[in-house]
Amino acid sequence: MNRNTFTRMLGMLALTAGLSSLTTSCINDLDQIPDYSANSEVVYSDPAQIEQVLARLYATFAVSGQSGPAGSPDITGIDEGFSNYIRQYWQLQEITTDEAVLGWNDGNLPSINTLQWNADNEFVRATYDRIYYEIGLCNEFIRQTTDARLSERGISGDAANTVRTYRAEARLLRALCYWHAIDLFGGGPFATEESAIGTNPTYRNRADLFAFVESELLALDSGTELLAPRAVYGRADQAMCWTLLTKLYLNAQVYTGTAKNTEAITYAKKVLAAGYTLSPVYANLFLADNSTSSAKNEIIFPVTFDGLRTKTFGGMTFLVHAPVGRGVSPTSAGINNGWAGLRAKQNLTQIFSRSNADDSRRAMLFTRGQNPNVDSLDQFSSGPLVTKWRNVTSTGRGGSDSQEQGGEGNFADTDYPMFRLADVQLMYAEAVLRGGSGGSVAQATTYVNDLRTRAKAPTLTTLALNDILDERARELFWEGHRRTDLIRFGRYATGNNWPFKGGVRAGRDVEATRVLFPIPNTDIVANPNLAGRQNPGY
Repeated sequence: MNRNTFTRMLGMLALTAGLSSLTTSCINDLDQIPDYSANSEVVYSDPAQIEQVLARLYATFAVSGQSGPAGSPDITGIDEGFSNYIRQYWQLQEITTDEAVLGWNDGNLPSINTLQWNADNEFVRATYDRIYYEIGLCNEFIRQTTDARLSERGISGDAANTVRTYRAEARLLRALCYWHAIDLFGGGPFATEESAIGTNPTYRNRADLFAFVESELLALDSGTELLAPRAVYGRADQAMCWTLLTKLYLNAQVYTGTAKNTEAITYAKKVLAAGYTLSPVYANLFLADNSTSSAKNEIIFPVTFDGLRTKTFGGMTFLVHAPVGRGVSPTSAGINNGWAGLRAKQNLTQIFSRSNADDSRRAMLFTRGQNPNVDSLDQFSSGPLVTKWRNVTSTGRGGSDSQEQGGEGNFADTDYPMFRLADVQLMYAEAVLRGGSGGSVAQATTYVNDLRTRAKAPTLTTLALNDILDERARELFWEGHRRTDLIRFGRYATGNNWPFKGGVRAGRDVEATRVLFPIPNTDIVANPNLAGRQNPGY
């Protein structure tokens, strides 16, 4: 499946038009059987249809339902546009930190901004439901594509080998989702393809989920089924596996109480030797042609979007539209209108000021006419605007759905770079400074300075751990990493305040339990195995 075929497949949801939607619970969604219009025996007997089901596993990160931008949502209990996987994950990772604020008053959204959510918050629940919905889809795909099932259905030879690669990709996507569950919720319900269908998922604590994800990733790494790095853009390949292992190990102290920085260095080095290169132009990483420009060589795993085929009011549609308004024109972003919601907090401006240089290649902050400080949650004039995400190509042309090209101007071609090389370079450097073996401070400094040189910032002669936290903010701001980074550095609940943290205008320390989100009450009520398993403080 080449890149063009893969992108086209992401927009083809016909086979999964009958996928049952979540309501208020994930009680059986870890072991569900999708209700295909053609039954599973027919679908999984045809490698071409198996490929389309695989495409749906990828598409679930990008789209919110089965009828284009709205109309047949995968999950319910929240507006479909809000329910999108990337939109929800990004919100919990960014607007709960010192990097971003979302000024709308929809439902209980303000409590996400202020770190005052509870176990009935619909945005927390939607994120949780999204994660486990995707895990359930992956479980069924893995269940249906064992060697025994392939043999029963007469699939052999090269066709069987191709499906084995698909199955490995599904396992890797499932591991990604379980990592998100570990990072956001700690422990939670657990099921695999081997779990009995129709039963309540059991509970696994954070350390046990960590052990499962680690074992899955190591098994995939030692196998031969995954695609080689950079073989097909947008596919879950060996480099994605290594990057996810690096992230898992870098955060192991938080997740399990045991540091694994040496292991983080081991897998970071595998990625760093895989042939990826930094995009010469930082801004190109966040434009409509980041899948074909030089940015492509830096992106390890994207969630791919296409303005004509993956229409959603979440994902990149959200990230491109929501920061646009006032002095930032829709035309500059390649869209028809701005949503006037997302802004930066002044803390991000201050981090850039500590770079000892203009750093204008990365500091995509629009301040003209804006209050430099976030003095109000709901006033779009309060706080710098961010121009990082745009639906314009590196040559200045609008995306495929732009009005310039005769489209609606709603939906973006820009891919979401979930994992990219710069992140791995910074993870390597951090793991070295945290005492891991197998790397060197000299090489770590070189990797950090590579990023600063691209940004036209002065290079560093010495490197300290706090330099890494600031550099990650400057390099990776608004990409969905900040909450995890602040927790790892012990700067999330206490010792690092920002506007309206804890519901106070100046910000305040919050309860240590805020480093985890609660398991939604809807699932605790529905699944007896979760009784008494709520995270502390909720």
